[in-house]
Amino acid sequence: MVSRRLDVGILGATGMVGQQFIMQLANHPWFRIAWLGASERSEGKKYRDLAWRLSAPRPAEVDDMVVEAAAPGRAPRIMFSGLDSKVAGEIEREFAAAGHFVVSNARNYRMEQFVPLLVPEVNPDHLKLIPLQQQAKGWKGAIVTNPNCATVPLVMALAAARHFEPARVMISTMQAVSGAGYPGVASLDILSNLVPFIDGEEEKIQTESLKIMGTLQTDRVVPHPMVVSAQTTRVPVINGHTETISVQFTNKPSLEDLKAAFRGFTAKPQQLGCPSAPKQPVQVMDEPNRPQPRLDVEREGGMAVFIGRVRPCPVFDYKFVALGHNTVRGAAGAAVLNAELMLAEKLFD
Repeated sequence: MVSRRLDVGILGATGMVGQQFIMQLANHPWFRIAWLGASERSEGKKYRDLAWRLSAPRPAEVDDMVVEAAAPGRAPRIMFSGLDSKVAGEIEREFAAAGHFVVSNARNYRMEQFVPLLVPEVNPDHLKLIPLQQQAKGWKGAIVTNPNCATVPLVMALAAARHFEPARVMISTMQAVSGAGYPGVASLDILSNLVPFIDGEEEKIQTESLKIMGTLQTDRVVPHPMVVSAQTTRVPVINGHTETISVQFTNKPSLEDLKAAFRGFTAKPQQLGCPSAPKQPVQVMDEPNRPQPRLDVEREGGMAVFIGRVRPCPVFDYKFVALGHNTVRGAAGAAVLNAELMLAEKLFD
């Protein structure tokens, strides 16, 4: 489908999400890493001379690349942003205005009217916002965002059961320390402990999920009418956000119909053959003690959502456990899949 690999760049290339971008894009069949940008501390250095934080070896193709300033100029048209939200707003805006397509993991533009907040299996039609964004902003490029890492498993599950019309949702999360970036949570705060507060996380889940599940109208996304209540907790797990979810449906399915909806869920990325899209994006586990982060989070390259313990709920209709890889499906892998969908839909001219 793609005749040649397109050059792409990575903003925030030295951070945890930036390094996951490198892992996701190394030897990618559609994209080629051609440019790395980061802060002044890293500017001018070869990538091999900077600290590598991931357990997998650093891909050799970036070893001799020189890190540049995070500014438009020589960067490719397609940019992946792993920038911290403290600096992402201004930098991403500069790139979009200069004609770059910025596929961002940062939160800064997620809830703006004309910015797609994209989960490709859930709301691919929201990419139709891009021309409206360009017109409203006067940009030659655009910004497309992926949601908070804890929002992804929730909306994947809800989208699989969308035709039963979810109405009320309760979610409690057990979120990995890697979600806090590097160096993350202080060891004396998290070892043999859990922290029942993650700043801003509950609000993101409650608002982002409504936009993602919402309906695209002429010039805006009308939020989904369901009500979502979230509680978020940091736990001593390296990778993998585990979520306990209870859902009340307007059209209550049978237990077997709900499981069948999860298992049968497929969408546009699978139909278009996007390289990062798992064949079965939502996978149901029948074992009573699964999913578990240590056993399951790396399966399917970290791009699938695993669901277990699907059972009746005495308060709502059904409850279940969901697990997603927070730095892959919830961050870098999500953005790469977003870009694959955009390319498959011929949005990069």
